[in-house]
Amino acid sequence: MDAFSSTFLSTLSQHPKSLLSPNSPNTATSSPSLKVYSVRIEERPQKTTTTTSTKPAQLPQEKPNPSPYTPPKATPKRQLPIKPKQVEPSFPAVIFNAFDDFINTFIDPPLRPSVDPKHVLSNNFAPVDELPPTECEVVQGSLPTCLDGAYIRNGPNPQYLPRGPYHPFDGDGMLHSIKISQGKATFCSRYVQTYKYIVEREAGFQVIPNVFSGFNGLTASAARGAITAARAISGQFNPTNGIGLANTSLALFGGKLFALGESDLPYAVKLAPDGDIITLGRHDFDGKLFMSMTAHPKIDPETGEAFAFRYGPMPPFLSYFKIDQNGTKSPDVPIFSMTRPSFLHDFAITKKYAIFADIQIGMNPIDFITGGSPVSSDSGKVPRLGVIPRYAKDESEMKWFDVPGFNIVHAINAWDEDGGDTIVMVAPNILPVEHTLERMDMIHASVEKVKIDLKTGMVSRHPVSTRNLDFGVINPAYVGKKNRYVYAAIGDPMPKVAGIAKLDVSVAESDRRDCIVACRLFGEGCFGGEPFFVAKDPNNLEADEDDGYVVSYVHNENTGESRFLVMDAKSPNLDIVAAVKLPCRVPYGFHGLFVRDSDLRKL
Repeated sequence: MDAFSSTFLSTLSQHPKSLLSPNSPNTATSSPSLKVYSVRIEERPQKTTTTTSTKPAQLPQEKPNPSPYTPPKATPKRQLPIKPKQVEPSFPAVIFNAFDDFINTFIDPPLRPSVDPKHVLSNNFAPVDELPPTECEVVQGSLPTCLDGAYIRNGPNPQYLPRGPYHPFDGDGMLHSIKISQGKATFCSRYVQTYKYIVEREAGFQVIPNVFSGFNGLTASAARGAITAARAISGQFNPTNGIGLANTSLALFGGKLFALGESDLPYAVKLAPDGDIITLGRHDFDGKLFMSMTAHPKIDPETGEAFAFRYGPMPPFLSYFKIDQNGTKSPDVPIFSMTRPSFLHDFAITKKYAIFADIQIGMNPIDFITGGSPVSSDSGKVPRLGVIPRYAKDESEMKWFDVPGFNIVHAINAWDEDGGDTIVMVAPNILPVEHTLERMDMIHASVEKVKIDLKTGMVSRHPVSTRNLDFGVINPAYVGKKNRYVYAAIGDPMPKVAGIAKLDVSVAESDRRDCIVACRLFGEGCFGGEPFFVAKDPNNLEADEDDGYVVSYVHNENTGESRFLVMDAKSPNLDIVAAVKLPCRVPYGFHGLFVRDSDLRKL
């Protein structure tokens, strides 16, 4: 905690109720145990007369043209997931795999805990198998009728246990969906069938390297880059089809539901009537979207427009665009005033502007040359916020404001005040920034409210809570306009989520009290993920902002049981309205989305 926020130290006066955990006393002498819930064993296939072609798998496209690699249809209920056939690797594949093993053993072994698979994939971070649609038991309360639809959460789930370095951001995207209809629930887990996933499923081993953890230092990067190029030249995969994971989030816009990852184009998905998850294909918006887009587009609830961006290591380092309610993408607006590559994971919009954060995390060639990660922090860089008109055709009206010490990964919301002369933004500030990617357990995310006076250039900020809070969400109807309530995940420490806190961000800057007005801790050994707010009646314009429910998956590490929780957003303890026992373990993941039944039927 820095001096800026030290005057706001306070503690919660209430101790929320716990759930899911057995009533067992704490013992100071007990030692933590390592639990591994899922293990994949890769066996060398026996030699057979089967031969394989070196022709790479083709990417499933969401277009009328038929493709030989269209994702398989939904698996019927209670049918076991289809396993890929074991085939004899081609001679080039055997050679490349041997070189991969040499690199992972002698050149760049996973020595750091942050990239060691045995550490990163332990306990409930371990991958799970797919699960076809399976009915669930409601073990507490009843599911409200307004939840008819589906809550879907995305997250990393490596198809094969990595042989070398692995970062949590490197796993294949898996969607965990709970479909609710008339008080009954059906759960399903499916991989997003990306081009990478299909290529490696057919090969029987990892083909495309882990981008986030596999390129540290010149020697390791050159070696893995050479192997990757050789695999592409030999026909094992085609990099023009994308190497993304679609493992970060979901978004509904332009009449389609997308699984997103910022290293590739979005993948369109849908839910079958029985609750199964179907990948429709990689989507480029009629050829207008190139390379990639953010995993955090902002959808205006009134216009249906989606505002998005992409960033990368080559100029322009930032490009901004929008997609209208019909799914038509606008031309890119390149932002050349961003003069160096920055880690731009999220942004915010108001009714008039889009706001980007140029933080201290970015591409650092010095660290890369000396053996570090290509993405790292720069303590000498001054963070800044960039403001551009929401419907800008170019960057001529882009304005940048220095905000020392303000480093955000996620943005919660923003809005206009004073007739558009002032912008207010709410976001968690990461402290200290140098641990953001390597040691998430050592960071503290302090939610702050930032005000920018566009006329004078003055920037003011103050923390709204001293708790370690991230993955903040709001009532989706308030995106881009002034809101009062935020629901955020409590880090214990991150990336584990010990509970949910409700904040009232309308508290004036002169009031130095903590803004948490409701809270629920999940209990000893129980951890969840990002919350999501679902309004009881989204069509009721007179309804209170917090008139709805907060939902999330929660896992009990003591019993190995996972549940879907529905909490009353208005209650002071976020009281549990319903709990659904899930038929399998749900690993910790990233971002989720609730899609109403009326919208599911349109997909």
